[in-house]
Amino acid sequence: MTITSLTKIFERDLDRLKKEVEAYSDESQLWQKTAGINNSAGNLALHLAGNLCHYIGATLGQTGYVRDRDAEFQLQNVPRTEILQKINEALDAVKNTLAKLKHEDLKPDYPIEVFGHKMTTGYFLIHLTTHLSYHLGQINYHRRILAHEK
Repeated sequence: MTITSLTKIFERDLDRLKKEVEAYSDESQLWQKTAGINNSAGNLALHLAGNLCHYIGATLGQTGYVRDRDAEFQLQNVPRTEILQKINEALDAVKNTLAKLKHEDLKPDYPIEVFGHKMTTGYFLIHLTTHLSYHLGQINYHRRILAHEK
């Protein structure tokens, strides 16, 4: 595992996230929920940006970012431009932080016990890429379902 590979995956998927948010034909659809889907795409996008700004930017990069996880899921009707700005901030936090890491920095335990147990920083960074990918897929399906329901 290399930091370069992790950076490329985060960049790729955050760029895809921006494209998904931009692909909603009607901005209001970002906040719609449909049968069996508990979170809107807008909330998932805010969640992903907040998650990466917190776990990578603030925790590893010492950016000073303060997360409000509840707001990520409670806010409604945030303008698309603001969501895209938050995704860009997450991308900057990820790129700037990972650029400062060395391979040796991946071996120690991540500074926070996120799941109630210790894990290496490298392992947790891999987890964060899969978390991003998982929610990105949900957003893609959400958008296509809403487009089909029209």
